[in-house]
Amino acid sequence: MARAPQASAEIPLARYNAKRDFSGTAEPQGRLGRKKAKALAFVVQKHWASRLHYDFRLELDGVMLSWAVPKGPSYDPAVKHMAVRVEDHPVSYNRFEGEIPKGHYGAGRVIIWDRGEWTPVGDPHEGLAQGKLVFQLHGEKLAGLWELVRIAKPGDKQEAWLLLKKKGDAWARPSSDYDVVTALPDSVVQTPLGLAEEREGRGEAPSAPDLAKAVKAALPKTLEPQLATLAAAVPPGVDWVVENKFDGYRMLVRLSAGKARLITRNGNDWTAKLRHLAAEVEQLGITRAWLDGEIVVLNEAGVPDFNRLQDAISGARNEDIVFYLFDVPFLGDRDLRAVPLQSRRAVLQGLLGGHEGPRIRFSDAFPAPPAEVLDAACRIGLEGIILKRADSPYVNRRSDSWLKLKCQRRQEFIVLGFTDRSNSANEVGALLLGYHDEQGRLRHAGAVGTGWSSTQGRDLHRQLVKLETKRPAVAPEAPPPSRRGGRSRGQERWVKPQLVVEIAFGEWTPDGHIRHASFRGLREDKPASAITREQALPALAARSAPKVSHPERVIDAASGVTKLDLVRYYESVADWLLPHLRERPVSLVRAPRGIAGQLFFQKHADTAMPGIRQLDVELWPEHEPLLVVDSVEGLVSAAQMNVVEFHTWNSTTAHIDQPDRIVFDLDPGEGVPWAHVQEAAVLTRTMLEELGLHSWLKTSGGKGLHIVVPLKPKIDDAQAKDFAHTVVTHMARTIPQRFVAKSGPANRVGKIFIDYLRNGEGQTTVAAFSARARPGLGVSMPVAWEQLAELKSGAQWTVKTARDHLSLQRGDPWADFWKSRQTVKRWPPKR
Repeated sequence: MARAPQASAEIPLARYNAKRDFSGTAEPQGRLGRKKAKALAFVVQKHWASRLHYDFRLELDGVMLSWAVPKGPSYDPAVKHMAVRVEDHPVSYNRFEGEIPKGHYGAGRVIIWDRGEWTPVGDPHEGLAQGKLVFQLHGEKLAGLWELVRIAKPGDKQEAWLLLKKKGDAWARPSSDYDVVTALPDSVVQTPLGLAEEREGRGEAPSAPDLAKAVKAALPKTLEPQLATLAAAVPPGVDWVVENKFDGYRMLVRLSAGKARLITRNGNDWTAKLRHLAAEVEQLGITRAWLDGEIVVLNEAGVPDFNRLQDAISGARNEDIVFYLFDVPFLGDRDLRAVPLQSRRAVLQGLLGGHEGPRIRFSDAFPAPPAEVLDAACRIGLEGIILKRADSPYVNRRSDSWLKLKCQRRQEFIVLGFTDRSNSANEVGALLLGYHDEQGRLRHAGAVGTGWSSTQGRDLHRQLVKLETKRPAVAPEAPPPSRRGGRSRGQERWVKPQLVVEIAFGEWTPDGHIRHASFRGLREDKPASAITREQALPALAARSAPKVSHPERVIDAASGVTKLDLVRYYESVADWLLPHLRERPVSLVRAPRGIAGQLFFQKHADTAMPGIRQLDVELWPEHEPLLVVDSVEGLVSAAQMNVVEFHTWNSTTAHIDQPDRIVFDLDPGEGVPWAHVQEAAVLTRTMLEELGLHSWLKTSGGKGLHIVVPLKPKIDDAQAKDFAHTVVTHMARTIPQRFVAKSGPANRVGKIFIDYLRNGEGQTTVAAFSARARPGLGVSMPVAWEQLAELKSGAQWTVKTARDHLSLQRGDPWADFWKSRQTVKRWPPKR
């Protein structure tokens, strides 16, 4: 007999409150919440207490039913993860993100990993009692149909369940293709590890446009616009430009000899319809260009109104139309499509800077995190937001470098038929909708019977009667559902599948129909042939899953890490690792047969690896071309070619003979306790501070620590090495019982060699966030000096744990590293 569900205490949330001292923890006190909520909330909190786990919570009867899921959710129906039922939590806990202090129950870091709404399938109380709870999730990372199944037996100390994805669900994916906890490890509320500060320090948002990739070209007669891909959540770790998603019509402008033509995304010329806009565009004084934007009509609250736009286009009040411009793919005699987006936007903003007209406006970007902007947009009634990669080119197709996130589900459908309104034979009662499937076949999508006025209903009826046919374009699957508001389903009347409408709706049913639909307007700018079902990826990020040969091959027997695990690790840390690789010669440590086999140290290209560039041979004369890795593609292809470690020079290509850092590698000999390594780091830092130099700390991923001193590139390699050697020699002379200035295992038994040799010409050090080809696959991790005392070893974080560690950090310990401009004064000293 299955164990009964967890009984509620006589006092709601009594178990929750009894376990916590609210005078010392920021967690909310347990108070009963709303018992009858219109929309039930769910939240998944990532919690690193004694060990990492995911707290899965569903709102019901004013509390959050809670399960601890050690391995987190999986989109693979074949994966059944343990979920242990724990005490109910208050609804207010859904907003908790922070640190539970040491000594308190559940001590550790908590982040909000996902959140949204859930819909039970059937009676949830009955499901809990029977031990089988089926439900839909509508979150920022999790979506579709899920199930919790109780497996606990009578007498068990814990109430064990299984969390699994339902088979046949549209969102299901094998774990070999996609692992959601690996791909999306970060909070949906906070930006992890201060990446914005790093970018600011690296100067990735230049004040002047970078037009190095502009190409001289003739102005094309036509231009296909770049289109955005629908996404269910904000992908992490990408430098996004966040713009408003305008509820309007996409519009391009071709300017030739100063004359403007307004072109829809489908290539139709609307200049005659929008002559007021064309005239105002011509006032910009631009002779030759293609501009890209969207036309809207704003309501009294300043929010775009799609119905008002339609009325304005077809009526006499098109002077109310506002044109928001957001891109400039061509200007003058230059093709700007290869220029990074942030630079194209800077050019466009400069073109519009002095324009005072009421109808032409620049589409401003929002500086806040995308998730916050989306939340604000939904609250004030906007359609959603658009995310664009700041470094992306302009491509004439749909692309995942532009993403659209909507406040509610909304897309275009083809009208397959209609019914008359019960009390008005000349007005539409319901529209029968359809779309094309992946094979191009028409499919029914259900019906919509609300959202238009009586005038609009008569206009729709008049247009549809002209398209009426005796037979449906696709065989009807079922009669359309009846609708409220006096509109009866009546007799179906079929039409040629030509008219396109935009519909807002609540969700898709399992049989492919839409539910809770509302009409938003006609779409004259989109052909029926292009209408398909928009399927939002559940935040499967803006990067496609890498194809990995032999993904099951074990790289490290000690940890069980496979080649696929390593590829996914490097893809997940790309935004942290790439700043340490960018424009810096790199050497690669490859392990074709795993780290137990022979390792290869590669400085030059012997096989083609996409995304890995060869540098100009003149940078290092009389040697083969050096390599540089500066893209996600390069990282992934390197891991695909069995690269485990990335080692970099101390100089960049801009100043190849003048290092911009000095590295002190604390390498402990046999018998040196870890406490002595920590002490050595403090002593080395103190020595450097006496010389007026600030330093930053990272684990080596192996036995020791690295101390890095950033510099202005002023001295050469020989001077940098000489300086490092002098520091090390001084340390060895001053504290000979701890340090030695000679390399070699025999010289450093019981002592620490501070390796200064890494500062010579062409010498390298393992990059921050790189894995190490050693048992356990440790990772070189940047840390704050204040964290030194808490470190247990130089390999404290591994490929399995490093990315989760980053997701739980609030501050970047190396944020100021990128801004440092210090110098080694008077070196070598005058004699």
